[in-house]
Amino acid sequence: MEKILIEIFGWVGMILILAAYLLNSSGKLSSQGYVYQLMNFFGTIGTSINAFYKHAWPILALQVIWNLISIYSIWKIYQNKTGLLFKSG
Repeated sequence: MEKILIEIFGWVGMILILAAYLLNSSGKLSSQGYVYQLMNFFGTIGTSINAFYKHAWPILALQVIWNLISIYSIWKIYQNKTGLLFKSG
């Protein structure tokens, strides 16, 4: 059961990261908004759990750095109080 749960975390994380990128690239979601950054944050948590379990250290390092960037971006959005949810226009 644990192995299945680890796989689910990895797949859900990957889907969140790719969905955020797709929505941003298609102009539907602003990278300056909470939704985009939270999708990346939770996505990297899922993929980090999967990478840690599989001892995939380079991927884990990438995900940890990506997660730190998301945290920093969320903090900057909070400080600026822009918090755009979706791209306008």
